[in-house]
Amino acid sequence: MRFSRRELTITVGLILAFVLPLTVTLLLTGSGAATSKPQAKPALPPMHRLVLPINTDDPTTMRALISTSLNLPKYYQERNEAFTIEVVAYNAGVHMLRADTSPVKDMLRVLRAVNSNIRFVVCEATKLGMERQEGRPITLIDNVDLVPSGPGRIIELQEAGWSYIRS
Repeated sequence: MRFSRRELTITVGLILAFVLPLTVTLLLTGSGAATSKPQAKPALPPMHRLVLPINTDDPTTMRALISTSLNLPKYYQERNEAFTIEVVAYNAGVHMLRADTSPVKDMLRVLRAVNSNIRFVVCEATKLGMERQEGRPITLIDNVDLVPSGPGRIIELQEAGWSYIRS
């Protein structure tokens, strides 16, 4: 069976008019357009993470840091949003977390009782320097972790998306 030129032209015209646009549309929209879209999962409440540095032995600055550590979690609790804090002590700020020289030791106990999502870390390089200078080991308050470098830890946390507030 042979097609006439006219029949061939009509067939090609129909293909170009209907099949070609359909094919292009499917190619541009992808195969996912033909399938059902997954249901959107409810968004998790945001996790707020804050790093607070302390590098001074000034009791007023220490109290300001503690005040921030008490008030910000309340703000986010009222909004039903998670919040965590890491306090990084280096240089003279290590005195805040020393068992023998902390002028805010009692306030830190209260802070820990109220905010379980707080972590205290001390720069190990600063601690070792203080021990060399004083000629004896220094004792930190309970539940304080050491990091090799206080400023290095702050940089790492900021690069991981943590917010930074200086007291």
